[in-house]
Amino acid sequence: MFKKILIANRGEIACRVIKSARKMGIKTVAVYSDADKNALHVQMADEAVNIGPAPSNQSYLIIEKIIDACKSTGAEAVHPGYGFLSENQAFAKALDAAKIAFIGPPNGAIAAMGDKITSKKIAADAGVSTVPGYMGVIKDTDEAVKIANDVGYPVMLKASAGGGGKGMRIARNDAECREGFERATSEAASSFGDDRVFVEKFVEEPRHIEIQVLADKHGHAIYLGERECSIQRRHQKVVEEAPSPFIDPATRKAMGEQAVALARAVDYCSAGTVEFIVDKDKNFYFLEMNTRLQVEHPVTELVTGQDLVEWMIKIADGQELTLKQDDVTLTGWAMETRIYAEDPFREFLPSTGRLVRYQPPAESASVRVDTGVFEGGEISMFYDPMVAKLVTYGETRDDAIGEMRAALDAYYIRGISHNIPFLAAVMANKRFQDGNITTNFIAEEYPNGFSADDLPNDDPAILIVVAGYINQRIAERNAGITGQVSDHPLEIAESWVAVSGDDHTAFDIEFDGVNGDYIVAIGDRSYGVVSDWKIGDAMFVGEIDGTPVCVQIDLEGVGYRLSANGIQRSFKVMLPRVAELQKLMPFKAPPDMSNFLQSPMPGLLVKVSVEEGQTVQPGTELCILEAMKMENVLKAESKGVVKKIHAEQGANLSVDAIIIEFEKNE
Repeated sequence: MFKKILIANRGEIACRVIKSARKMGIKTVAVYSDADKNALHVQMADEAVNIGPAPSNQSYLIIEKIIDACKSTGAEAVHPGYGFLSENQAFAKALDAAKIAFIGPPNGAIAAMGDKITSKKIAADAGVSTVPGYMGVIKDTDEAVKIANDVGYPVMLKASAGGGGKGMRIARNDAECREGFERATSEAASSFGDDRVFVEKFVEEPRHIEIQVLADKHGHAIYLGERECSIQRRHQKVVEEAPSPFIDPATRKAMGEQAVALARAVDYCSAGTVEFIVDKDKNFYFLEMNTRLQVEHPVTELVTGQDLVEWMIKIADGQELTLKQDDVTLTGWAMETRIYAEDPFREFLPSTGRLVRYQPPAESASVRVDTGVFEGGEISMFYDPMVAKLVTYGETRDDAIGEMRAALDAYYIRGISHNIPFLAAVMANKRFQDGNITTNFIAEEYPNGFSADDLPNDDPAILIVVAGYINQRIAERNAGITGQVSDHPLEIAESWVAVSGDDHTAFDIEFDGVNGDYIVAIGDRSYGVVSDWKIGDAMFVGEIDGTPVCVQIDLEGVGYRLSANGIQRSFKVMLPRVAELQKLMPFKAPPDMSNFLQSPMPGLLVKVSVEEGQTVQPGTELCILEAMKMENVLKAESKGVVKKIHAEQGANLSVDAIIIEFEKNE
């Protein structure tokens, strides 16, 4: 067995590999860029080596630096994680030449499956069902349009070396095909150094379901069930689960056997994933094979009881796969959500910055948190904005969803925007709970983007009850302060008004000395509150009418901002007369920024497409902004004249930075 391995990655996946290596008694080496010198994976590893500047193409993607780190530390093997060099044939070859073991499949399998065009041809020859399309390399935009018309719209334009949603565009007509081809090739060249793009038929109302395979160097290959990965945004998975609520045993067996056949066709060994697109009639078609560990591997681990990272290390060491197909059983249900540093209320734009407060939910038999960050750490603009993977387990799908809803409520993050409100809304969505999902779920359920109106609202009074309880506890403490004027002691009122925006809700509250709880009365409804919450705690954890409740608390001046179930509301709890007078306060309007184009996200200004004095029409391209290796085209929403350009090409912009100013419309 290896004595020391190097993890050629960063973030949560590097931390995840370190955990399994520790369990196996193997020492670990971390590599890090200048931006990651204080990262969690660096702290967890036994050794750490700096490999260069923050941009990944100057550090994590430099093969020679990884090999030098192995040689200087005596690492015998390399685990690549996912992304970066994990599916790079040249990297695997270089390690082989340096006599360093690669914890992954052989070069031939990486080459065959890493190229989407080649992989589809091999899959077809192996008897695997494939999606109709054109697998040749497309020379230019005109050829792309011609091929798209031959295949028939809608089509999917995909980077041959792509992954993670980069270099992918859906086109439903010639105009979309032209723009999509240009963007896909540009993103592919930027992200993968390979601008080849191919076209395939886009299957309407599809599900994205993948099969986990394991194969060793002794000819043994098995599949470990499926993962449902249909909840996606911009082709990036957001929620995954195992098993799928859609797949029956017969379909599972057929998909699994085809996945194993493909693995055998390329002499695969290690963990790998075969991705399929499945239509409403359970017809399935091969999409691609990922020759690495998947982001969503934890859900498979929870329902099978197998440690996939441990198996990868053992297989790379030449050990035989002792697990047989008949030994694989799926027990219970697992659900995974990806916690991202992004703002769901601003079209999911990235939100980089420092984690001022970071408190994940407590891990248990039903809750797992795979993370690579810590309180005080930073979400860098140079890498993927993932904060963590939150995974829950239950005996049934409903149980797993319930555990996820509770865990999301308990995930306390401050300093950056995050997508927890959106994930909470998905978990509460009836269509999701019924398992009636496709890859179009997000687009169909949130056609106009995500807003506060989309949040679940089981009982809006719950947050008012908690605000009243917190206020009462603070009032009681204040009343107990020593040194008060004897003739004018502080009195604790029982009648209050909770003010949230224009909403005024009157309530009464009293302490029940018999049962030891508080009673909050709103109108003709009374709520019993039991909690051991202490003043200053960031979380209210307790029961309201016997139902467990977790509410996050932030102080806002003399008020409170409360968050639960994805909902966030600000309250000021006032005496009735004060609340009455508060209604008379004048409204202060925010400044008018309608004549400015502001950066919707932190990112690099790749191109300014207009000039000062130019008249633009609706749809005119204004600029291109790159964030997390994704190019975003900002277009004019209405007719106007460019007055001044405030940002230069190549500038690194923060959120809301002014890019272009327009003439005011009188």
